[in-house]
Amino acid sequence: MEGAVKSDRVLQIVHGDPRYPLPLFEWLGAEAPAAITALGDPALLERRKLGMFCSVRCPGSVIVGSYDLAQRLRQGDLAVMGGFHSPMEREWLAVLLRGPEPVILCPARRITVSRLPLEYRDPLAEGRLLMLSCFGEGERRATADLAMARNRFVAALADVLFVAHAEPGGKTEAFCLDLLGRGKRLYTLDDRSNENLLAMGARPAGEIC
Repeated sequence: MEGAVKSDRVLQIVHGDPRYPLPLFEWLGAEAPAAITALGDPALLERRKLGMFCSVRCPGSVIVGSYDLAQRLRQGDLAVMGGFHSPMEREWLAVLLRGPEPVILCPARRITVSRLPLEYRDPLAEGRLLMLSCFGEGERRATADLAMARNRFVAALADVLFVAHAEPGGKTEAFCLDLLGRGKRLYTLDDRSNENLLAMGARPAGEIC
């Protein structure tokens, strides 16, 4: 069918293409990528987007609360996006891929159609999963620096952000402080372990839905 989305082909979207997301330039300035690559339906970028982040270490109470929130978001109209790399983020991805809502997965490396996990294939074919990357052919392995660049990429594209947990004094906390200072709307769970984020100005996650 003419105009159908090909879920097995990586697209390159360059600046000037109407599908290129302008918020990248608004938030990243000179660091905005000249091109991004996509596997799936780029139209998902037109949805209202929630960026999701979590530190590698996550308290048990936050894990339970985050799982409950992920279940509620399955019934909402948000596209959830992130790198889905930390253990809590991977749990979110597993829950979301089983639901009807759109998911935008941003790996900290280039996108390739080879060795796609089986659980990605149906959501891609159904048009509810978009894989999106700001990295080119040379970036084949995720690194800490690429992960931070990816997180800035996700934050630039997302309309609102949810941070399940950010360890005090850690990189995720510093990242959140920068985003809040620049006016991003950021949510977290109203939990004792997230007092640092709430004190910075993060909003309770119950207000998302």
